[in-house]
Parts: sequence; structure tokens; C-alpha cells
Amino acid sequence: MRRATRWMLEAAVVVLVAALALDRLFPPDLTRLEAAGVEVLDREGRTLSVLPAPGGTWRLRTTTADVPPHLVGMLVAAEDRRFRRHPGVDPLALGRAALQWARAGRVVSGGSTLTMQAARLLEPRPRTLRSKAIEALRALQLESRFGKDEILGIWLTLAPQGGNLEGLRAGSLAWFGRPPATLDAAESALLVALARRPEALRPDRHPDAARRARDAVLLARAAGAGGVSAAERALALATEVPARRQPMPRLAPHLARDLGRRALPGSRIPTTLDREMQAAAERLAARALADLPDRAAVALVIAEIASREMRALVGGAYAEEGRAGMLDLTRAVRSPGSALKPFLYAMAFEQGLARPETVLSDQPLRFGAYAPENFDRGFAGRVTAADALRQSLNLPAVALLDGIGALRFTTALKAAGAPPRLPPGGEASLPLALGGAGTTLREMVGLYALLGDAGHAAPLTVTPGRPPGRLPVIAPQAAAQVAAVLVQPFPGGGPAGIAWKTGTSWGGRDAWAFGLDGRHVAGVWVGRPDGTPIPGATGRSLALPLLAQAFALVPPVPRAPLVVRPMSSPLAEPADRLRLLFPMPGATLAEGGPVTLRAAGGRRPLTFLVDGAPLAHERARRDAAWVPPGPGFYRITVLDADGAAAAAELRVR
Repeated sequence: MRRATRWMLEAAVVVLVAALALDRLFPPDLTRLEAAGVEVLDREGRTLSVLPAPGGTWRLRTTTADVPPHLVGMLVAAEDRRFRRHPGVDPLALGRAALQWARAGRVVSGGSTLTMQAARLLEPRPRTLRSKAIEALRALQLESRFGKDEILGIWLTLAPQGGNLEGLRAGSLAWFGRPPATLDAAESALLVALARRPEALRPDRHPDAARRARDAVLLARAAGAGGVSAAERALALATEVPARRQPMPRLAPHLARDLGRRALPGSRIPTTLDREMQAAAERLAARALADLPDRAAVALVIAEIASREMRALVGGAYAEEGRAGMLDLTRAVRSPGSALKPFLYAMAFEQGLARPETVLSDQPLRFGAYAPENFDRGFAGRVTAADALRQSLNLPAVALLDGIGALRFTTALKAAGAPPRLPPGGEASLPLALGGAGTTLREMVGLYALLGDAGHAAPLTVTPGRPPGRLPVIAPQAAAQVAAVLVQPFPGGGPAGIAWKTGTSWGGRDAWAFGLDGRHVAGVWVGRPDGTPIPGATGRSLALPLLAQAFALVPPVPRAPLVVRPMSSPLAEPADRLRLLFPMPGATLAEGGPVTLRAAGGRRPLTFLVDGAPLAHERARRDAAWVPPGPGFYRITVLDADGAAAAAELRVR
């Protein structure tokens, strides 16, 4: 007896060792599971875009956490009720299937557990008895390597859903246009049923068969499973099946493509984009294309100033060959035209070369062999620096750059993350003031962000993580002064309180518009990717209307000063800080009669501005009279002798 027992134990050990050796020599092939597509998510984890697996199959990694509990309950109830209890193979199910086959002379039920189905999905084989035996052995291997929920994850990732769809995440996006976590009972039952005969039950081709199969999952085997109530089942049974496939999500396609190239298969890549804002920005750009000449394209960036996180990114007309749609035009190096002027003026204010109220000369002037002229070939004569910047006059800008030094200006742009690309063999020179170098839309948006961040520069980012380091580049007062000067109404209407500037490169090759509102910064580029001119194109006519529409997409900011300088700055506000006593932020006035604007604090003389235009008044006083020209929204700004600014918006009815 002892000898027999010992022999049995030895035999068991030999069998166990042999099984372990075979398991190591012939492990399950997880290649199909690992060859999943990539999913790009927005800042809240919502799907922006998906990229297919190799071969064009829509296969996305799916876990039990990605689907509602009632779907898992239906699946287990319909396919393998003892799934949580068996070791991968269910002898009772196999015995029942064999008996039914013997009696009917055909296969009535397969007897495969969900684990065996997962093994078949990993390594598809012809439906034979030999294949069934291999699937049983593979099921035992899977059970020894993975937990039950992980095995369900294999099934959920690989289950066929019709056509080139695999997995319930891909199936949910294609058939219902949303991720599986939001599926109701009817939708969940359809996806479970589809996996059995994906082509014969496609709802777009065989709606009646698909509905019957779905109802069978709901009624015959899954009734009450997964927390589905009788009322929910009744509602599900009355629901129609989808009539067509939905397009797979493809927001921010340029970004998704770039991130996907660097990602591991099956990755879910978080971004800082906002799905609703991204979709609205893409619609805005698509509408604009209808009014643009052939081969023209639009690129757009919206970002938050404080975090430098991009919220919307339109790289061009994706996949439109005639518009170079595969290029991400937010990275294209182009001439910025006059869009660099605000930073030139900020450096001039910082160095004491000028203030917003300083009178500059816009008269013909030569700088050696260089004789710049204005866009309209005319001259304005004597103008304030604020007006020269708002009107984008060229002579005053070149004169200021001459005082600053082109090399110094170039160095500052590099420090701010926007190194100007000079022509081959070229060096920094005065034409830089008018766009005589190359930069990108992303870099320019980053530059404008520093005007709303007390002169601190930081790179834009599109993937979450540690906030980028901030580098002081321009004095806070200078940045605030320039931002206040640029606050003006949009010519064609749009949100109030936006500081904006346009730019046009030589020959109308590039049309730009940039703006900031205290919380967000945005930039628009319009042009032809091949660099050919668009006759008559200007930043004001093509890009600025789109910028106004872009700011209509962002949440409005609280009505407070556009730029708040940090107290820790070496140029921080005095204890008696400059502030507006009237109007208070958000004030509403009745139309008719003059209004007295009042300020307190700060160092005199004071300058009052309405929508960026200075008011005539006794500058030693702390008040100024203003007559509103009519109903509307107005932004009131006051500047003191140290460059401090305070602002508020009011409405005249």
C-alpha cells in the first residue's frame, strides 16, 4: 500500500514537472493581445482619437474596469456561468456538449469556457477536435498565469465585433460612438452577441438577426444578470439596433499621429487638450476653409497661460492633399511679420527707451542702406508709442529695435523659447522688427503667453506632468503695459477685453493673429503650406476674425486686471497699489452723459485708456471724464508712472 502510494506521488510529481516544463517551453502566444492600437485621451480621460493596430484592425486594449458591471454579468451568464469557479475547463459543460452532439448528430453547444474562448482568440485555429483540445490546455495555462478579470480582459480586447473591429472598446466606439463604460443594457447585450457570429450579426447588414441575438442574450440566459432590472430589460428589448457604423474618433489627428509613433502598442496617452474645445476649434477651422482660396490652410492653438497647457490644437486640414494636410502647421517655420512687435515694445518700455505715452516719429528714415516703410506706404507723423503699436507702424518699431540692439532682441527671443531662424548666412539685424526671421505658431503663442504671466516665459505643453519652469524674460510692468495697450475691440465683433495683435509676412504668404485675455492665449495662422502668396491676404482680414471666434470658445475670465504682477517681483507694486475706484468690474451704466473714471494709489502721472486708446485729461489728477460713444462693452485701464496697470470692464446700455 505504501509502495503504491509512493509510486502515485512520484508519478504526480513527474507529471507536474513535465507540465511546468511544457508550460515554459510552449507559453501562450500573446502577440495579438499586445498588438493593440493606441488611444489618445483628453485632460479628463475622454477619447480624442484612436489609431488602429498593425494591419488596420481596430483593436483597443479593454479591461473589466472599462465596461459596465452589467456587461460583465451578461457575458458570464450567456457564455460561462461557472467562470468564477472552474480552473479554465468546465467538465460539466464539455460533457453536456458531447451528449448533445451525440443525440443531435451536430454541434448544439460548444462547451467552451470563456478562458478557452480567450485562448482561441489569442491563437485562432480551425474548429476541430484537435483545436478544442489545444484550447483546453491553453486555458489551463492562462488560468495559471492570469487572474479571472485579466482573462476577461483578453476576451474583451479580442472578441470580434464585425468587419475590422475587435474588442468591445472598438465595438462600442464604432457601433455607438462612445466608450463602453456608458453602454446601457441593450447596447451591452448586442456587443456580447456580436462576438458569437460577428459577420452574420452585423446590425448594419443584418438588423433582424442582430436584434434577435441581442434579445436572446437579454432574455434567455442573461435575465437578471449584472444588475439589469426587469424594467431595464423591457426598455432594452424595445430599443432598435444601430443602422450604421460610426466613424472612429479622430480629433487632433496631427497630435495623435505624432504621439502614436512614440507610444507602445495598446497605450492610452493622456493629453492636456479639452475634447469639446478641440472639436469646436476643428469645426471653426473647417468652416474657414470654405472661404479661403485653394491650397490655403488654417492652424490654431489655444492654451492656458498659467499652466501653459494647450487646450486645442489644429495642425491643418488633415489628410487633404491639396492643402498639405499631413503636415502639422503649428510646427512650420514661417515669417511672423509684425507679430513680434509687442515684444520689441516691451523691451523698449523695460529699458526706458519709451513708455506707452511717449511720442514717436513715423517719418521716412534710413538706417544705413535699410529704408523701411509702412504697409500702406504712408506715414503717420508724430504718434504715441501705444498708437504706433496698435497701428503696427514700421518706422517706430525699427527705430526702437535700433535702440535696443538686434542681437539683444534675438537673445531675448531665444530665452523666451522662440529662437528666430535667420536666412542662411544671415545675422540679427533691423528687419527682424518686421518679421525678417522664421518662427512657429506654437512658439509665438508661447511668446504672447508671457505678456499675461508677468513677463515669464515657459514652453507650451500638450502632455500632463510637472509644470514647465518659468523664466523671467521681460519686466512685469513692461509686459502689463504692452498687454493693456493691445486691449481693443475686435473690428468685426467678438468677446471684449482681449489683447490682440496681427501680423502679415511679405507678399501675403502668412496671416497671423494672437491674443490673450488673462487666462487663455491663442494664435491663428492662415496661409499656403507651400509658401506661395495669397493676394491681398493680411492678418487682420484672414486670421483676426478666426481669433475672435476662438476666444468665443473659451470660458470667460473673471473681470479683473488683465495682468497681475507677483508681489515677489523686484519691481512689485508699492504698498499703495494702483487700483480703479470707478468703474468697478462688471459695472453697468445707462447711456447718456459723461462718466468720471477714478483711480487710487500708484505714482502719478496717470494715464486712462478706454479699449486701449488713451483719454485726454490732466495727468496729475486721479480722475478723467469720458463720454461713452454708445451702448456696448468697454474695457477701462489706468497706468501709473511706474507702469503698473489696473483694469475693469463695464457695460453701457
